[in-house]
Amino acid sequence: MLRLIFSLFVVFHGLIHLMGFIKAFKFIEIKNFNLIISRPAGILWLLAGGLFILTIILFLSKVEWWWVIAIPAVILSQILIIAVWHEAKFGTITNMIVVLVAIEGFGCWQFNRMVKNELNLYTSFVGENKMVTPEMLGKVPPVVQKWLRRSNVVGKNETQSVYLFQGGEMRTSPNGKWMPVRAEQWYMIQEPCFLWIADVQAAPFIHLKGMDKFENGKGKMLIKLLSVFPVVNASGEKIDQGTMLRYLGEIVWFPSAALCDYIKWDQVDSQRARATMTYAGLTVSGLFKFDENGDVVSFEAK
Repeated sequence: MLRLIFSLFVVFHGLIHLMGFIKAFKFIEIKNFNLIISRPAGILWLLAGGLFILTIILFLSKVEWWWVIAIPAVILSQILIIAVWHEAKFGTITNMIVVLVAIEGFGCWQFNRMVKNELNLYTSFVGENKMVTPEMLGKVPPVVQKWLRRSNVVGKNETQSVYLFQGGEMRTSPNGKWMPVRAEQWYMIQEPCFLWIADVQAAPFIHLKGMDKFENGKGKMLIKLLSVFPVVNASGEKIDQGTMLRYLGEIVWFPSAALCDYIKWDQVDSQRARATMTYAGLTVSGLFKFDENGDVVSFEAK
């Protein structure tokens, strides 16, 4: 809906510029449009209007570089508005809105290029396909064996890579506002790593782009306002630990990873087992709890 409102707004702005061209060449008489526009200026008004229309065509077509057309459209439009400031000054408001949305468009394009570079690891790796046998379950405690059988991993190939799409809501504090979020996540299992990319709508036309990744035992968290301005850019020992714990907790999506050599299990009681993950010189642990059917119901860690 917001995309449509913005599009109609800019189309209307573009049509006003086309009226400047019509006025200059006196094709038809336009009532209540009293600007005096020369023919050379009229050509520029036509060009600005055409650029705005092309901008919206690209925008609605979801072409990533639509902002490349929007910026010169705004610059030309603003020059023309300044030339007839008294009559056209309110067009500046529309131009400011287009600039703000174009800045975010540029940020999305730049952010997506970064993501494509990060994804090379997940698209180029080819792992060994080994089948999970009943004998392999002997390396984990009974409560974990029950979960793996419940998950139907026995007799199937070990998972090597995973892709998830997520849609929902999130907030940045316990009492914060819930915000719509759409995210994608990629995992590799043999050499444990993941990449999580999120788009959070903080307010109308205001988005946060987020990246959380774990690779080679190192974590990184990046959040950008309008995809351009860094709000969070964190790394270091605590982020390394947090992202590794996230990976460990999320093996519920690919249970055969529980059999990887970098994870060791200790049964606590009939419904709980502690998993300890050691990789790239870092060790973390968390407590998995299972119900009577063998399904995971919680994961706890510091």
